[in-house]
Amino acid sequence: MIKTIVSEALPVGERLEIKKNIITGSKQGRRLCVVTGTHGDELEGQFVCFELARILNENQEYLSGSVEIYPALNPLGVDSISRGFPGFDLDMNRIFPGALEGHLVENTAYKIIEDLKGADMVLDIHSSNVFLNEVMQVRISEETAALLLPYARLLNVDFIWIHDAITVLRSTLAYSLNSIGTKTLVVEMGIGMRITREYGQRLVKGIFNLMRSIDMWEAPEGAEIIEEPIISTGGEVIFINADYSGVIIPSAKPSSFIKNGQELCEIVSPFEGKVLQRVFSPVDGFLFTMRTYPIVYEGSLIARIYKKDERL
Repeated sequence: MIKTIVSEALPVGERLEIKKNIITGSKQGRRLCVVTGTHGDELEGQFVCFELARILNENQEYLSGSVEIYPALNPLGVDSISRGFPGFDLDMNRIFPGALEGHLVENTAYKIIEDLKGADMVLDIHSSNVFLNEVMQVRISEETAALLLPYARLLNVDFIWIHDAITVLRSTLAYSLNSIGTKTLVVEMGIGMRITREYGQRLVKGIFNLMRSIDMWEAPEGAEIIEEPIISTGGEVIFINADYSGVIIPSAKPSSFIKNGQELCEIVSPFEGKVLQRVFSPVDGFLFTMRTYPIVYEGSLIARIYKKDERL
């Protein structure tokens, strides 16, 4: 069943409409919401929504409860391949929980929260931007880790990053929902403006694994083999930034274990034919973020590496 949750008039006779697809099982049960498209240039979630809806439609008799799929919380951004909300120059994921009497974007954010609240679980799927490649990961704030970590481990991801960036989190969809008791997990994966089929298929398997664990999915075949993620407890995330402006020639790939002193990339000057900087890993660890866009400026993020505390 398709339901419109936001419908607002726009100039020149157009409308802003945000819709969801509600797929209801043969039995009463829990409510799972899968949302994506908050940033219009993050498209990895589109394939996940397609695969999830396709499988559910073909096997509805095994579903208990309902799965609600929101492919585009920012449909104008998706249509125009814009990260933010077009016409307002706003990052939609920095204005939640919104305001009923606010401007169009604030009012839209408010209505999204009102529609999602009360779900048993919300999965908020994001991609990276066009500059970085992120391995499949779940990001959880420290204050919600005890509650959400058991669910995050079911999602077939490579890495779970438990972090304390609370100044950013307070205005996001996930923080707003978790703060009112609606459990929400943030999934980050892939590259902006791209679809990585392997990541999408893995996450769909993870979603069905989660559904099976909370008694929403009763397909007769056995559960899929699910990857055991690396969890960032008892360790440190190392940020590596460029010292020079130039062009990156990569040497390492994300989702790999690297050694202290291993080369990550070179930063070169095409004009002079010179190597400006050879960038090396300062630690042994798991490379979970890697720069893919070749142009960098001094200070640009090149990589993130998880360094495990071996004393634990």
